[in-house]
Amino acid sequence: MKLTQEQVFAWRLRRQSLAPRTTASVAEIVGRLAGVQAQVASSAELAITTRQLRPAAGAVEKALDGGEVVRTWAMRGTLHLLTSGHLAAYLSLMAAARTWEKPSWQRAFGVTPAQMTALGEAVDEVLDGRTMTRQELTAALVARPGFAGLEEQLTSGWGAVLKPLAWTGRLCHGPSQGNRITFTSPRARVPGWTGVPEPEEAARTAVPAYLGAHGPATPEAFDAWLTRGSSRKAALRGWFASLGEELARVEVDGTTCWARAEDLDALAAARPSREVRLLPGFDQYLLGAGTSDTRILSAERRKAVSRAAGWISPVVVHRGRVVGVWEFADGTVDVQLFGECPQAPRKALEAEAAHLAACTGRAAALSVRTV
Repeated sequence: MKLTQEQVFAWRLRRQSLAPRTTASVAEIVGRLAGVQAQVASSAELAITTRQLRPAAGAVEKALDGGEVVRTWAMRGTLHLLTSGHLAAYLSLMAAARTWEKPSWQRAFGVTPAQMTALGEAVDEVLDGRTMTRQELTAALVARPGFAGLEEQLTSGWGAVLKPLAWTGRLCHGPSQGNRITFTSPRARVPGWTGVPEPEEAARTAVPAYLGAHGPATPEAFDAWLTRGSSRKAALRGWFASLGEELARVEVDGTTCWARAEDLDALAAARPSREVRLLPGFDQYLLGAGTSDTRILSAERRKAVSRAAGWISPVVVHRGRVVGVWEFADGTVDVQLFGECPQAPRKALEAEAAHLAACTGRAAALSVRTV
């Protein structure tokens, strides 16, 4: 089957509940998107509410408190909201890269593979039936023999040493205590938790979930989204091959990609979209493809979107492509459109600004300029 990139964009917008918007719950949206990056809590909330016809304040925290979604370190080593049904699969494929066993990781963070194994066993015991703040967890661990010298690593702001413990199913985020995060065991957060499956089994859940939101795509695009390209290439090829007739090869403007077989009819029927959307920072529509994908974001404009310290700007999407950036500034929604792109209609931008106000409770005038 041959497809155009415009058909793919239109199909993704629909699959990701952007055009049209949805009445689905937080958990349903998180599942459809194959997770929502939650490094910045406000961006994660807006990524969900901007897809809802009737956004409700505090919906994400309610879903977390109710156990409908879980917050933990997952794809690309960043915090994500994940559904309980998909959690173990994503963690398994992150763990399969074994990044903590690489000499470069050990040099950077000063923890050996043997120590990571011992830490995992200790965390299993310490968090059994308990929820602890980071300070409490660290104190409990460094009080044990062999861990006294790891306090600095355990309290590092980026949580590098805690991430492998998340990927191997030892811990996840628990209910927040004010502005303090907590940790607990997935056993306490996920009904029927049976641990992290083997990667081959996990791929049968994770690959279709990704392609169902961000496909058609290549295995390399999947791995860039998952681990920034750290998966073993033979394993990556095996994961896709193991799905057999569940997947189908398609050609998108000359590039061979994979799609779910069940999506072929909808992809073929998709017609180019003219929709305009103001999406928050770190939105899955862009992260699923990756900021290096020049089909969705031109190379010349990448620095305007993918900024220092891993910051991903809020973006303007028109006809499926990133055509500008925006921000809240001085009581306005300040939209900066890229001059070389087809200009998004003013009325559509005004409608999006109104929806942002409904999502955030921040009424703001619209300011549009070309850069």
